[in-house]
Amino acid sequence: MIGRMRERVVAACDGASKGNPGPAGWAWVVADRSETPVRWEAGALGRATNNIAELTALERLLAATDPAVPLEVRMDSQYAMKAVTTWLPGWKRNGWRTAAGKPVANQELVVRIDELLQDRSVEFRYVPAHQVDGDRLNDFADRAASQAATAQEDAGSELGSPEPPAAPDRPAGGAAGRGSGGARTPRQRGGSSSRTIKAKFPGRCPCGRSYAAGEPIAKNGKGWGHPECRTTAQSV
Repeated sequence: MIGRMRERVVAACDGASKGNPGPAGWAWVVADRSETPVRWEAGALGRATNNIAELTALERLLAATDPAVPLEVRMDSQYAMKAVTTWLPGWKRNGWRTAAGKPVANQELVVRIDELLQDRSVEFRYVPAHQVDGDRLNDFADRAASQAATAQEDAGSELGSPEPPAAPDRPAGGAAGRGSGGARTPRQRGGSSSRTIKAKFPGRCPCGRSYAAGEPIAKNGKGWGHPECRTTAQSV
């Protein structure tokens, strides 16, 4: 880029796999100064794992953004983030083998990401998935990746695609397509979804009690928590 370096660009990326492995998709979104999505892209991967989808989303985002402009990347995948920020230097020193001496999984994608990260300013920021009043960009990327995985069709702002809808089959833990298969239940009065999912991370119900990763949770007016608390809240 000629001239003064532009201010930081804020973006998010996400991947989805319906079955892990299963029909998979990836997505990224870039925001304006008010963090409103202005440019996005999503693509189908056929059958792939969630980790491949997550890494592909990051690779496509890095390839689609100007390397001369500082970039903030928001992600809800701890695997993808740690792969490129924590584990990658050791993998390279070990000849692309893990500490246990095994070949690095998804090495081709990790190598490509490493190349795209060279000589550019990229800050990674972890954001929990599917939180009430959570990160707007991460939610957008999650919905776009889930739609691409389900429909197996590419989409994006340059294609004139509408904003991706909420996933009708969002699985467990609020992690779109993480392969954990959340169960859905009939819709309740007023048209609100009453689906129950499995928590991806430990958390605290609005009632004050904690829930563990893998435990069934449901959404109520104050956030995610125990299914029985949702029922109680709706009956009051």
